[in-house]
Amino acid sequence: MYVQSHGEHIVMILKIDSEISTRFPDVNALMIQIKGVKIHKIDNELEKAKFEVMKQVRSEYNINLLKDLKTFRAYRDFFWKIGIDPTKIRPAAEALIRRILAGKTIPRINTLVDAYNLASIKSGIALATFDTDKLDADLFMRFAEEGEQFYGIGMEKPLILKGIEIVISDNEKLIAVYPYRDAKNTKVTEKTKNITIIVCGVPGISKEILSDASRVVFEYVTTFCSGILSE
Repeated sequence: MYVQSHGEHIVMILKIDSEISTRFPDVNALMIQIKGVKIHKIDNELEKAKFEVMKQVRSEYNINLLKDLKTFRAYRDFFWKIGIDPTKIRPAAEALIRRILAGKTIPRINTLVDAYNLASIKSGIALATFDTDKLDADLFMRFAEEGEQFYGIGMEKPLILKGIEIVISDNEKLIAVYPYRDAKNTKVTEKTKNITIIVCGVPGISKEILSDASRVVFEYVTTFCSGILSE
């Protein structure tokens, strides 16, 4: 299976291994590439947007009911099937919303990461984001090989994979454990100029929801980090 297009947004190919397509035939993902982004440590308008989103989250969500909302339940069910305990490692958007409901603020990393975190909160969808210039050719979604090592952002030691996880790699290296952890060696920094975003779907989440999420993340990123779609 190849994921190649979503309007004019997607130019790189994400190849999905047939073993994944057989076991999870309704797994979908969208990929967006944006070039010419300008990333800063902080932006005052973005901080205002964070405040508004946090206010909205606190008015709309109940922390005790989060895990049973349809989108978050879909991610949690998928996590169990690929060897991830969602009571310990929660889906990305759910984790951010829980953080807000617990009285904490949205983490401040840089304007790009902060912008796509807002998009994840607004859409409920997990997003994986990479520095395009650190990627080698097309991307591959496949099951991990037992014993593979994965160095995620913020990890001091590598994660030793069991062979039941789903990973994304380029021609040289692992870049993500799908759909919850991105690799250290392709992370976005203030020096990043071009980005690749994967809008991460799981069974139970429709293509229409992923399409809506892709529009949300594109709007947030380009509003606060500039950039245009890569042709």
